[in-house]
Amino acid sequence: MYLHDYLNKIMRVWNAYEGQAVARFLSLQDFHVNEPNLYKENPDAAVSRQLPSPLDEIVSAHLKAVYYLMRADAPNYTEAYRHQTSCIQAVVKLLQQMKEENWILPIMYVVSIDLRLLATKCEQQTNFSKCGEILEKAAESLMSCFRVCAGDTRSSDEDTKRLGMLNLVNQLLKVYFRINKLHLCKPLIRAIDSSNFKDSFSLAQRITYKYFAGRKAMYDSDFKNAEEYLSFAFDNCPRRFTKNKRLILIYLTPVKMLLGYMPRKEVLERYNVLQFHDLASAVKEGNVRRFDEAIRRHEMFFINAGVYLIVEKMKILTYRNLFKKVHQLLQTHQIDMNAFQTALQFSGVEDVSMDETHCIVANLIYEGRIKGYISYQHNKLVISKQNAFPSVVAA
Repeated sequence: MYLHDYLNKIMRVWNAYEGQAVARFLSLQDFHVNEPNLYKENPDAAVSRQLPSPLDEIVSAHLKAVYYLMRADAPNYTEAYRHQTSCIQAVVKLLQQMKEENWILPIMYVVSIDLRLLATKCEQQTNFSKCGEILEKAAESLMSCFRVCAGDTRSSDEDTKRLGMLNLVNQLLKVYFRINKLHLCKPLIRAIDSSNFKDSFSLAQRITYKYFAGRKAMYDSDFKNAEEYLSFAFDNCPRRFTKNKRLILIYLTPVKMLLGYMPRKEVLERYNVLQFHDLASAVKEGNVRRFDEAIRRHEMFFINAGVYLIVEKMKILTYRNLFKKVHQLLQTHQIDMNAFQTALQFSGVEDVSMDETHCIVANLIYEGRIKGYISYQHNKLVISKQNAFPSVVAA
């Protein structure tokens, strides 16, 4: 394909208002990228003769990015990223000029995705003094598009650019999670959750969004919201995407466990996350030794998945279940604290002191896992005669 033919094809689909087709000609993943006749270092003059502004700027910047990516010697990702940034700046100009029209949104989608992928590649290839600097700059470019879309409040519901918000938010969430700037996710999540179009976005986009919003809620210890977001993502993710379902389950499982729902072994087995089975068994038994062993055995898995601190929180549930067994054995609502200390020692916390035992019980009372109070004068835990150990699900 010659440059003249390529530009003619773009002009034809542009005049037909076919946003998806135009976007395909501007994607770095499309087959036209493999056409040597399109590798032009300075295509500006030829492009501006055939295409209107600012489409000509978008296409010129795209072709320059292709040139630096497909060079015979080696790809120059830094230069390709620089031109892709120019490409998205021209897209912002296009969005601002074309008022009350949203058929051009697919162009914004592909240019945004390619910008994020190129920024990631640059981070991997280049030794910058500050890790995440390129991705952060890419996020600023994506935010320019987001502001235009979010600010399009005058168009009708069919033509509004606000329908493109979620695609951009997902790109931004991916960047912020990668560079560990999770505090920047909050306004984006708030914008989508309060949007009138939150149910109008495509299911695929909503699944991606719920996955990231669920992880953010989990890190904020907002487990009820995390469970809602991640359950939506898991339930609606098609079965054939096993890898994605496994990824969601890695975060959904500890969240559900903290809310009192223990996972079934067959589900964990199906998605190869049996690391949680050992934990769930230990929590149910109130076996502190087995819990610590499970954490130690699968430590690297939990750390790499980013859930180590979350699974550590399950220890309080293990204590709760252990102390409930003590209550069931003694059948009294006034339990000597020595009984809890002995139970802890028997369960593997061999060097636990009485002060530490008091501290564990006090935490359980504070979190609503035990209904009662500690009588320091008599060194006893006085528990409620009714429902002394509330259901973990209700707590």
